[in-house]
Amino acid sequence: MHALNSAADAVAAIDDGAPSDRIEQFLAQNQTLQTPYLVLDLNVVRDRYLRLRQALARAHIYYAVKANPEPLVLRTLADVGSRFDVASIGEIDRCLDLGIEASALSFGNTIKRERDITVAVERGVTTFAVDCDEELAKVLRQTNACTVLVRLATEPRDAEWPLGRKFGCLPLQAERLLMGAADNGLDVGVSFHVGSQQRQPHAWGAPLATAAELAESLARRGHRLGTVNLGGGLPGSHLRATAPVEDYGDAIERAIARHLGGLEAHYMVEPGRYLVSDAGVIRSEVLLVTRKPSDRGRRWVFLDVGRLNGLAETQDEAIRYRMRCPGASGESVPSVVAGPTCDSMDVLYEREPYPLPTDLATGDCVDVLSTGAYTSSYSSIWFSGVEPLRTYCLPVQ
Repeated sequence: MHALNSAADAVAAIDDGAPSDRIEQFLAQNQTLQTPYLVLDLNVVRDRYLRLRQALARAHIYYAVKANPEPLVLRTLADVGSRFDVASIGEIDRCLDLGIEASALSFGNTIKRERDITVAVERGVTTFAVDCDEELAKVLRQTNACTVLVRLATEPRDAEWPLGRKFGCLPLQAERLLMGAADNGLDVGVSFHVGSQQRQPHAWGAPLATAAELAESLARRGHRLGTVNLGGGLPGSHLRATAPVEDYGDAIERAIARHLGGLEAHYMVEPGRYLVSDAGVIRSEVLLVTRKPSDRGRRWVFLDVGRLNGLAETQDEAIRYRMRCPGASGESVPSVVAGPTCDSMDVLYEREPYPLPTDLATGDCVDVLSTGAYTSSYSSIWFSGVEPLRTYCLPVQ
Protein backbone atom coordinates (compact mmCIF):
# COMPACT_ATOMS: atom_id res chain seq x y z
CA MET A 1 0.00 0.00 0.00
CA HIS A 2 1.13 3.53 -0.65
CA ALA A 3 -0.15 7.07 -0.54
CA LEU A 4 -1.32 8.33 -3.91
CA ASN A 5 0.18 11.67 -4.94
CA SER A 6 -1.67 12.18 -8.24
CA ALA A 7 -4.75 11.14 -10.17
CA ALA A 8 -2.45 9.18 -12.50
CA ASP A 9 -1.27 7.08 -9.55
CA ALA A 10 -4.88 6.35 -8.68
CA VAL A 11 -5.67 5.12 -12.18
CA ALA A 12 -2.59 2.91 -12.20
CA ALA A 13 -3.45 1.43 -8.81
CA ILE A 14 -7.15 0.72 -9.25
CA ASP A 15 -9.32 0.57 -12.35
CA ASP A 16 -11.65 3.52 -12.83
CA GLY A 17 -11.19 5.04 -9.38
CA ALA A 18 -9.47 8.35 -10.10
CA PRO A 19 -11.24 11.61 -9.26
CA SER A 20 -12.95 13.08 -12.29
CA ASP A 21 -11.47 16.05 -14.13
CA ARG A 22 -14.34 18.17 -12.78
CA ILE A 23 -13.46 17.28 -9.19
CA GLU A 24 -9.81 18.07 -9.84
CA GLN A 25 -10.82 21.45 -11.24
CA PHE A 26 -13.07 22.17 -8.25
CA LEU A 27 -10.27 21.33 -5.81
CA ALA A 28 -7.80 23.49 -7.72
CA GLN A 29 -10.16 26.46 -7.80
CA ASN A 30 -11.18 26.26 -4.13
CA GLN A 31 -7.88 26.12 -2.28
CA THR A 32 -9.17 28.28 0.58
CA LEU A 33 -12.48 26.47 1.09
CA GLN A 34 -12.94 25.38 4.71
CA THR A 35 -12.15 21.70 5.18
CA PRO A 36 -13.21 19.00 5.57
CA TYR A 37 -15.73 18.73 2.78
CA LEU A 38 -16.99 16.21 0.27
CA VAL A 39 -17.21 17.11 -3.40
CA LEU A 40 -19.43 14.91 -5.60
CA ASP A 41 -19.46 14.74 -9.38
CA LEU A 42 -23.01 13.85 -10.42
CA ASN A 43 -21.82 12.99 -13.92
CA VAL A 44 -19.99 10.04 -12.37
CA VAL A 45 -23.13 8.96 -10.48
CA ARG A 46 -25.14 9.01 -13.71
CA ASP A 47 -22.44 7.21 -15.68
CA ARG A 48 -22.06 4.49 -13.05
CA TYR A 49 -25.80 3.85 -13.19
CA LEU A 50 -25.72 3.52 -16.98
CA ARG A 51 -22.68 1.24 -16.83
CA LEU A 52 -24.35 -1.05 -14.28
CA ARG A 53 -27.54 -1.16 -16.31
CA GLN A 54 -25.54 -2.55 -19.22
CA ALA A 55 -23.52 -4.96 -17.06
CA LEU A 56 -26.58 -6.44 -15.34
CA ALA A 57 -29.37 -5.83 -17.80
CA ARG A 58 -31.71 -8.39 -16.23
CA ALA A 59 -32.08 -6.51 -12.94
CA HIS A 60 -33.93 -3.34 -12.06
CA ILE A 61 -31.64 -0.99 -10.14
CA TYR A 62 -32.82 0.20 -6.72
CA TYR A 63 -30.30 2.70 -5.35
CA ALA A 64 -29.66 2.24 -1.61
CA VAL A 65 -30.56 5.71 -0.38
CA LYS A 66 -28.63 5.34 2.87
CA ALA A 67 -25.34 5.33 0.95
CA ASN A 68 -25.78 9.02 0.20
CA PRO A 69 -29.23 10.63 0.56
CA GLU A 70 -28.20 13.97 -0.95
CA PRO A 71 -31.31 15.15 -2.88
CA LEU A 72 -29.28 15.99 -5.98
CA VAL A 73 -27.94 12.42 -6.03
CA LEU A 74 -31.47 11.04 -5.83
CA ARG A 75 -32.68 13.42 -8.53
CA THR A 76 -29.81 12.48 -10.83
CA LEU A 77 -30.56 8.79 -10.47
CA ALA A 78 -34.31 9.21 -10.82
CA ASP A 79 -33.77 11.11 -14.07
CA VAL A 80 -32.00 8.12 -15.63
CA GLY A 81 -34.58 5.59 -14.44
CA SER A 82 -33.38 4.36 -11.06
CA ARG A 83 -35.68 2.95 -8.42
CA PHE A 84 -34.82 3.21 -4.73
CA ASP A 85 -34.19 1.00 -1.71
CA VAL A 86 -35.38 2.88 1.38
CA ALA A 87 -34.83 2.09 5.05
CA SER A 88 -37.14 4.51 6.87
CA ILE A 89 -40.11 6.84 6.55
CA GLY A 90 -37.61 9.70 6.33
CA GLU A 91 -36.04 8.21 3.21
CA ILE A 92 -39.48 7.46 1.75
CA ASP A 93 -40.57 11.06 2.25
CA ARG A 94 -37.33 12.43 0.82
CA CYS A 95 -37.91 10.44 -2.35
CA LEU A 96 -41.59 11.40 -2.58
CA ASP A 97 -40.75 15.07 -2.03
CA LEU A 98 -38.55 14.86 -5.14
CA GLY A 99 -41.46 13.57 -7.20
CA ILE A 100 -40.32 9.95 -7.18
CA GLU A 101 -43.27 7.56 -7.36
CA ALA A 102 -43.98 5.32 -4.38
CA SER A 103 -44.14 2.36 -6.78
CA ALA A 104 -40.40 2.87 -7.37
CA LEU A 105 -39.58 2.32 -3.68
CA SER A 106 -38.73 -0.88 -1.81
CA PHE A 107 -38.79 -0.77 2.02
CA GLY A 108 -35.74 -2.95 2.51
CA ASN A 109 -35.16 -2.58 6.26
CA THR A 110 -36.25 -5.75 8.06
CA ILE A 111 -36.67 -3.84 11.33
CA LYS A 112 -39.64 -1.48 11.20
CA ARG A 113 -42.14 0.05 13.58
CA GLU A 114 -45.56 -1.26 12.72
CA ARG A 115 -46.85 2.30 12.46
CA ASP A 116 -44.12 2.97 9.89
CA ILE A 117 -45.49 0.12 7.79
CA THR A 118 -48.90 1.76 8.10
CA VAL A 119 -47.51 5.10 6.92
CA ALA A 120 -45.56 3.47 4.09
CA VAL A 121 -48.71 1.71 2.87
CA GLU A 122 -50.61 4.99 3.04
CA ARG A 123 -47.82 6.64 0.99
CA GLY A 124 -48.20 3.92 -1.66
CA VAL A 125 -45.20 1.67 -0.96
CA THR A 126 -45.97 -1.96 -1.85
CA THR A 127 -42.68 -3.84 -1.29
CA PHE A 128 -41.46 -4.81 2.20
CA ALA A 129 -38.58 -6.97 3.44
CA VAL A 130 -38.90 -9.30 6.44
CA ASP A 131 -36.70 -11.93 8.04
CA CYS A 132 -38.73 -13.24 10.98
CA ASP A 133 -42.27 -14.27 11.96
CA GLU A 134 -42.89 -11.14 14.01
CA GLU A 135 -42.01 -8.80 11.14
CA LEU A 136 -44.21 -10.71 8.70
CA ALA A 137 -47.08 -10.48 11.18
CA LYS A 138 -46.70 -6.68 11.24
CA VAL A 139 -46.97 -6.51 7.46
CA LEU A 140 -49.96 -8.86 7.33
CA ARG A 141 -51.81 -6.73 9.86
CA GLN A 142 -51.33 -3.64 7.72
CA THR A 143 -51.88 -4.80 4.15
CA ASN A 144 -53.06 -7.72 2.04
CA ALA A 145 -51.82 -6.24 -1.24
CA CYS A 146 -48.04 -6.07 -1.33
CA THR A 147 -44.87 -7.96 -2.15
CA VAL A 148 -42.97 -9.47 0.76
CA LEU A 149 -39.28 -10.17 0.28
CA VAL A 150 -37.89 -12.71 2.74
CA ARG A 151 -34.26 -11.94 3.45
CA LEU A 152 -31.84 -14.84 3.64
CA ALA A 153 -28.88 -14.90 6.00
CA THR A 154 -25.54 -15.08 4.20
CA GLU A 155 -21.89 -15.62 5.06
CA PRO A 156 -20.27 -12.70 3.22
CA ARG A 157 -16.73 -13.95 2.70
CA ASP A 158 -14.43 -11.56 0.85
CA ALA A 159 -16.52 -8.53 1.84
CA GLU A 160 -14.62 -5.66 3.44
CA TRP A 161 -17.75 -4.57 5.34
CA PRO A 162 -19.58 -7.78 6.35
CA LEU A 163 -23.12 -7.30 7.62
CA GLY A 164 -22.87 -9.81 10.45
CA ARG A 165 -25.82 -11.69 11.94
CA LYS A 166 -28.18 -8.74 12.31
CA PHE A 167 -30.15 -9.53 9.15
CA GLY A 168 -31.54 -12.61 7.46
CA CYS A 169 -32.98 -16.01 8.24
CA LEU A 170 -32.05 -19.62 7.51
CA PRO A 171 -33.63 -21.49 4.58
CA LEU A 172 -36.17 -23.46 6.64
CA GLN A 173 -37.48 -20.30 8.29
CA ALA A 174 -37.44 -18.52 4.94
CA GLU A 175 -39.58 -21.29 3.45
CA ARG A 176 -42.09 -20.97 6.29
CA LEU A 177 -42.26 -17.18 5.92
CA LEU A 178 -42.70 -17.39 2.16
CA MET A 179 -45.48 -19.95 2.51
CA GLY A 180 -47.17 -17.88 5.21
CA ALA A 181 -47.11 -14.73 3.10
CA ALA A 182 -48.23 -16.53 -0.08
CA ASP A 183 -51.03 -18.38 1.72
CA ASN A 184 -52.31 -14.95 2.79
CA GLY A 185 -52.44 -13.77 -0.78
CA LEU A 186 -49.25 -11.71 -0.90
CA ASP A 187 -46.75 -11.78 -3.72
CA VAL A 188 -43.44 -13.18 -2.48
CA GLY A 189 -39.76 -13.03 -3.24
CA VAL A 190 -36.37 -13.54 -1.64
CA SER A 191 -33.60 -11.08 -0.94
CA PHE A 192 -30.05 -11.37 0.35
CA HIS A 193 -26.88 -9.31 0.72
CA VAL A 194 -23.40 -10.70 0.08
CA GLY A 195 -21.66 -8.02 2.17
CA SER A 196 -20.68 -4.48 1.31
CA GLN A 197 -17.54 -3.93 -0.80
CA GLN A 198 -17.69 -7.54 -1.94
CA ARG A 199 -14.46 -8.41 -3.76
CA GLN A 200 -15.59 -11.78 -5.15
CA PRO A 201 -17.86 -11.64 -8.24
CA HIS A 202 -18.96 -15.26 -7.64
CA ALA A 203 -20.33 -14.48 -4.14
CA TRP A 204 -23.91 -14.37 -5.46
CA GLY A 205 -23.89 -18.04 -6.49
CA ALA A 206 -24.62 -19.71 -3.15
CA PRO A 207 -27.61 -17.53 -2.14
CA LEU A 208 -29.03 -17.86 -5.67
CA ALA A 209 -28.85 -21.65 -5.28
CA THR A 210 -30.86 -21.33 -2.06
CA ALA A 211 -33.34 -19.08 -3.83
CA ALA A 212 -33.82 -21.80 -6.45
CA GLU A 213 -34.59 -24.38 -3.78
CA LEU A 214 -37.15 -22.04 -2.23
CA ALA A 215 -38.73 -21.42 -5.64
CA GLU A 216 -39.18 -25.16 -6.08
CA SER A 217 -40.75 -25.51 -2.60
CA LEU A 218 -43.21 -22.73 -3.38
CA ALA A 219 -44.10 -24.27 -6.73
CA ARG A 220 -44.93 -27.58 -5.07
CA ARG A 221 -47.49 -25.71 -2.97
CA GLY A 222 -48.94 -23.90 -5.97
CA HIS A 223 -47.18 -20.59 -5.29
CA ARG A 224 -44.68 -18.62 -7.35
CA LEU A 225 -41.45 -16.89 -6.40
CA GLY A 226 -42.05 -13.59 -8.15
CA THR A 227 -39.03 -11.50 -7.09
CA VAL A 228 -35.34 -12.15 -6.58
CA ASN A 229 -33.48 -9.29 -4.90
CA LEU A 230 -29.72 -9.58 -5.43
CA GLY A 231 -29.01 -6.93 -2.77
CA GLY A 232 -25.95 -4.74 -2.74
CA GLY A 233 -22.24 -5.46 -2.46
CA LEU A 234 -20.92 -4.06 -5.74
CA PRO A 235 -17.66 -2.32 -4.79
CA GLY A 236 -16.11 1.08 -5.08
CA SER A 237 -12.39 1.67 -5.62
CA HIS A 238 -10.55 1.31 -2.32
CA LEU A 239 -7.01 0.12 -1.63
CA ARG A 240 -7.75 -3.55 -2.20
CA ALA A 241 -8.28 -4.06 -5.92
CA THR A 242 -11.61 -5.31 -7.28
CA ALA A 243 -12.76 -6.53 -10.68
CA PRO A 244 -14.69 -4.25 -13.04
CA VAL A 245 -18.47 -4.26 -12.70
CA GLU A 246 -18.77 -6.12 -16.01
CA ASP A 247 -17.15 -9.15 -14.36
CA TYR A 248 -19.70 -8.99 -11.55
CA GLY A 249 -22.56 -8.72 -14.01
CA ASP A 250 -21.29 -11.69 -16.00
CA ALA A 251 -20.83 -13.86 -12.89
CA ILE A 252 -24.28 -12.97 -11.55
CA GLU A 253 -25.98 -13.58 -14.91
CA ARG A 254 -24.32 -17.00 -15.20
CA ALA A 255 -25.33 -17.91 -11.63
CA ILE A 256 -28.94 -16.93 -12.32
CA ALA A 257 -28.98 -19.02 -15.50
CA ARG A 258 -27.42 -21.99 -13.71
CA HIS A 259 -29.65 -22.01 -10.63
CA LEU A 260 -32.90 -20.35 -11.64
CA GLY A 261 -32.99 -21.24 -15.33
CA GLY A 262 -36.14 -19.96 -16.95
CA LEU A 263 -37.76 -18.56 -13.81
CA GLU A 264 -39.79 -15.54 -14.83
CA ALA A 265 -39.18 -13.15 -11.97
CA HIS A 266 -38.67 -9.49 -11.16
CA TYR A 267 -34.94 -9.20 -10.51
CA MET A 268 -33.67 -6.37 -8.33
CA VAL A 269 -30.22 -5.12 -7.38
CA GLU A 270 -29.59 -2.57 -4.62
CA PRO A 271 -26.25 -0.84 -5.21
CA GLY A 272 -25.16 2.02 -3.01
CA ARG A 273 -21.38 2.17 -2.86
CA TYR A 274 -20.83 1.30 -6.51
CA LEU A 275 -22.98 4.18 -7.76
CA VAL A 276 -21.65 6.98 -5.57
CA SER A 277 -18.35 6.02 -3.94
CA ASP A 278 -16.03 6.94 -6.80
CA ALA A 279 -18.03 10.09 -7.51
CA GLY A 280 -16.69 11.74 -4.34
CA VAL A 281 -13.50 13.02 -2.75
CA ILE A 282 -13.10 14.35 0.78
CA ARG A 283 -10.56 17.13 1.07
CA SER A 284 -9.09 17.36 4.55
CA GLU A 285 -6.32 19.26 6.32
CA VAL A 286 -3.50 17.93 8.46
CA LEU A 287 -3.89 19.27 12.01
CA LEU A 288 -0.79 17.74 13.53
CA VAL A 289 2.12 15.41 12.71
CA THR A 290 4.04 14.12 15.69
CA ARG A 291 5.95 11.15 17.05
CA LYS A 292 4.66 9.89 20.37
CA PRO A 293 7.25 8.57 22.84
CA SER A 294 4.26 7.23 24.80
CA ASP A 295 3.41 5.04 21.78
CA ARG A 296 6.82 3.52 21.03
CA GLY A 297 7.77 6.61 19.06
CA ARG A 298 5.25 5.92 16.32
CA ARG A 299 4.35 8.71 13.92
CA TRP A 300 0.81 10.05 14.27
CA VAL A 301 -0.98 12.13 11.62
CA PHE A 302 -4.13 13.90 12.76
CA LEU A 303 -6.65 15.01 10.10
CA ASP A 304 -9.65 17.31 10.44
CA VAL A 305 -11.86 14.44 9.22
CA GLY A 306 -12.19 11.22 11.15
CA ARG A 307 -14.37 8.31 12.08
CA LEU A 308 -17.00 10.51 13.72
CA ASN A 309 -17.42 13.11 10.96
CA GLY A 310 -17.45 11.03 7.81
CA LEU A 311 -15.10 8.04 7.88
CA ALA A 312 -17.11 5.67 10.09
CA GLU A 313 -16.32 2.71 7.88
CA THR A 314 -12.71 2.74 9.04
CA GLN A 315 -14.06 0.94 12.12
CA ASP A 316 -11.86 -2.13 12.67
CA GLU A 317 -9.90 -0.78 9.67
CA ALA A 318 -12.44 -2.54 7.45
CA ILE A 319 -12.58 -0.02 4.61
CA ARG A 320 -9.13 1.18 3.65
CA TYR A 321 -9.53 4.31 1.61
CA ARG A 322 -6.94 5.56 -0.85
CA MET A 323 -5.34 8.82 0.21
CA ARG A 324 -3.20 11.27 -1.69
CA CYS A 325 -1.14 14.15 -0.41
CA PRO A 326 -0.97 16.87 -3.11
CA GLY A 327 1.61 19.02 -1.35
CA ALA A 328 3.99 16.29 -0.19
CA SER A 329 6.27 14.00 -2.16
CA GLY A 330 8.68 12.42 0.29
CA GLU A 331 9.21 8.73 0.83
CA SER A 332 6.20 7.13 2.50
CA VAL A 333 6.55 5.89 6.07
CA PRO A 334 4.04 4.03 8.28
CA SER A 335 1.78 6.48 10.09
CA VAL A 336 -1.09 6.13 12.54
CA VAL A 337 -3.95 8.19 11.10
CA ALA A 338 -6.49 9.76 13.46
CA GLY A 339 -9.39 12.17 13.38
CA PRO A 340 -9.90 15.50 15.14
CA THR A 341 -12.38 14.77 17.91
CA CYS A 342 -11.71 14.51 21.62
CA ASP A 343 -12.48 10.80 21.67
CA SER A 344 -10.07 7.85 21.74
CA MET A 345 -12.11 5.83 19.23
CA ASP A 346 -11.51 8.45 16.55
CA VAL A 347 -8.52 6.62 15.06
CA LEU A 348 -8.67 5.49 11.45
CA TYR A 349 -5.62 3.29 10.86
CA GLU A 350 -3.49 2.09 13.75
CA ARG A 351 -3.33 -1.70 13.69
CA GLU A 352 -2.05 -1.45 10.11
CA PRO A 353 -0.46 2.02 9.89
CA TYR A 354 -0.97 3.92 6.65
CA PRO A 355 2.07 4.91 4.53
CA LEU A 356 2.19 8.71 4.23
CA PRO A 357 5.00 10.99 2.96
CA THR A 358 7.78 11.93 5.35
CA ASP A 359 7.45 15.62 4.46
CA LEU A 360 3.71 15.78 5.21
CA ALA A 361 3.20 18.68 7.60
CA THR A 362 0.60 20.62 9.54
CA GLY A 363 -1.63 22.58 7.18
CA ASP A 364 -1.12 20.28 4.19
CA CYS A 365 -4.08 18.85 2.31
CA VAL A 366 -4.92 15.14 2.29
CA ASP A 367 -7.54 13.93 -0.17
CA VAL A 368 -9.47 10.80 0.77
CA LEU A 369 -10.58 9.21 -2.48
CA SER A 370 -13.74 7.29 -3.40
CA THR A 371 -15.64 8.68 -0.43
CA GLY A 372 -19.00 9.48 -2.01
CA ALA A 373 -20.70 6.61 -0.16
CA TYR A 374 -21.36 6.18 3.56
CA THR A 375 -19.52 9.33 4.61
CA SER A 376 -21.79 12.38 4.78
CA SER A 377 -24.69 10.11 5.79
CA TYR A 378 -22.63 8.69 8.67
CA SER A 379 -21.32 12.06 9.84
CA SER A 380 -22.21 12.91 13.43
CA ILE A 381 -24.21 15.97 14.42
CA TRP A 382 -21.86 18.33 16.22
CA PHE A 383 -19.99 15.72 18.29
CA SER A 384 -17.11 17.44 20.08
CA GLY A 385 -18.16 20.65 18.35
CA VAL A 386 -17.18 19.34 14.91
CA GLU A 387 -19.59 20.29 12.16
CA PRO A 388 -21.19 17.59 10.00
CA LEU A 389 -19.42 16.94 6.74
CA ARG A 390 -20.44 19.49 4.11
CA THR A 391 -21.15 18.39 0.53
CA TYR A 392 -20.66 20.25 -2.74
CA CYS A 393 -22.34 18.72 -5.80
CA LEU A 394 -21.14 19.30 -9.33
CA PRO A 395 -24.32 19.21 -11.46
CA VAL A 396 -24.94 16.87 -14.35
CA GLN A 397 -23.77 18.22 -17.69
